[in-house]
Amino acid sequence: MDAERLQFHEMGLDDRLLKAVADLGWSQPTLIQEKAIPLALEGKDLLARARTGSGKTAAYAIPVIQRILTSKQSVREQDVRALVLVPTKELGQQVQNMMRKLAAFCSRDVRVADISGKADLSAQRPILMEKPDVVVGTPSRVLAHLNAQNLVLHSTLEMLVVDEADLLFSFGFEADLKNLLCHLPKIYQSFLMSATFTEDVQALKELLLHNPVILKLQGSQLPGGSQLQQYSIKCEEEDKFLLIYTLLRLRLVQGKTLVFVGAVDRCYRLKLFLEQFSIPACVLNSELPVQSRCHIITQFNQGFYDYIIATDEQSLSAPAGAAQTSEGKGKRKATEKEAKSKDKEYGVSRGVDFQNVSNVINFDFPTTVDSYIHRVGRTARADNPGTALSFVSSTETALLTEVEEALMGDNADCVLKPYQFKMEEIEGFRYRCRDAMRSVTKQAVREARLKEIKQELLNSEKLKTYFEDNPRDLQLLRHDKDLHPAVVKPHLKNVPEYLVPETLRSVVNPLSARRKLRKEKQEGVAKPSFKKNVLGKNPLKSFRYTGGRNRKGKAGQS
Repeated sequence: MDAERLQFHEMGLDDRLLKAVADLGWSQPTLIQEKAIPLALEGKDLLARARTGSGKTAAYAIPVIQRILTSKQSVREQDVRALVLVPTKELGQQVQNMMRKLAAFCSRDVRVADISGKADLSAQRPILMEKPDVVVGTPSRVLAHLNAQNLVLHSTLEMLVVDEADLLFSFGFEADLKNLLCHLPKIYQSFLMSATFTEDVQALKELLLHNPVILKLQGSQLPGGSQLQQYSIKCEEEDKFLLIYTLLRLRLVQGKTLVFVGAVDRCYRLKLFLEQFSIPACVLNSELPVQSRCHIITQFNQGFYDYIIATDEQSLSAPAGAAQTSEGKGKRKATEKEAKSKDKEYGVSRGVDFQNVSNVINFDFPTTVDSYIHRVGRTARADNPGTALSFVSSTETALLTEVEEALMGDNADCVLKPYQFKMEEIEGFRYRCRDAMRSVTKQAVREARLKEIKQELLNSEKLKTYFEDNPRDLQLLRHDKDLHPAVVKPHLKNVPEYLVPETLRSVVNPLSARRKLRKEKQEGVAKPSFKKNVLGKNPLKSFRYTGGRNRKGKAGQS
């Protein structure tokens, strides 16, 4: 079957592109790449749906770079020829990195600039004045540069790409996008890439595409049961903390793990709780500078950290009807305050390329089916296996049912199985968890958030020049350091063997299990109650008291 599939070298690609593809270790195209690249090279508009991790970025990046290389054979002027719109800053940097890797052997001919990450327009003006071939950015940032006349597209643009199209409207970019279209030429090639086909995507299709080819490649939005194992376990609030402690401290969960919670405060609450047991974890918080967030993701992908605690993107507007009561007003004010500190162009469960994630743990169950799919889609990417474990409290049972029904209709192989774990076996750890939780107060969480933001602002801004001159120090900068506003109890770090359930001892401490086996083999052989000295004598039996005479003799000798 693989022999019949179209290969990269059969697509008429530039040799420099093929060399970059080989360097990336891609032996053959994914399904979306095989179908989309030839159509894009023919100049057709595309609307493509493929699940997360299927290689959508390269599916549009390769034809964009190829078209730029082709056009430069006849046109010598340097201009912006392609625009890639993304919903989040993190995805912007990811797209830039991927395109630069693909253009590694033709970097003089194809220049890529990401303008989504920095806050200051004037700092990005010089980059745009050089007219890079590809500009990557969020709709609001691109529009701001168009209005400031730092960027001109109406006469030069040849290609427009909208990545993660289903998120653009939900992130509040609808007005920006419509205003942005007024600055584009009448004729250009468009690509819309999306994990789902929503009403928003249909609206974008009408706005941007002309007679497009529609590619719907995967019926299921999640991999099958042979690749992705999905489990759920019923547990209340205290049991969630007990269970996550047990899974991580006893290393029952192996490999890189993403832990999703419902709010930023919960991220720090969980981080401070795990710190009590010397379990380091990073918090990916929308309040942190984008450079810090991208650096955390990069280091996680490189294997610096095992655990990231994150929230997924959420609407920052107050719920409908919240203003009707005084309590509603208070909630609305709190939400507005939160909105000011949050970055609306931030996304974790979508648009971020976490690599080789072995496990996703839903500490708090997601509030929608889409959110569940996008969270769990961070693992089991490409051909790698993965596991998703969801903690479900009694108030979240209805959400679990909704997700199960949706997955059953999508693919019967995707159903969540009950996680076989006997909570009574870890009851011995409960007093430790309660002890740790007493230290994780609201005040401690508040101080932790403030402390980390201060640290990351310092790392991100004041030391920026230093890190540019000393890249090795930036490489060594870690984001999973203890925050410690809570009182740390050192005795909680170690796990006494008597607390570990009998069934888990061989898994948790294989050395002690081997020693026990050795002991059982030697049963029946009498062991001395004391260690023997070098001469093989028991010092307590061979000791003879000689009285004061011996001391005098020794004193005389000295």
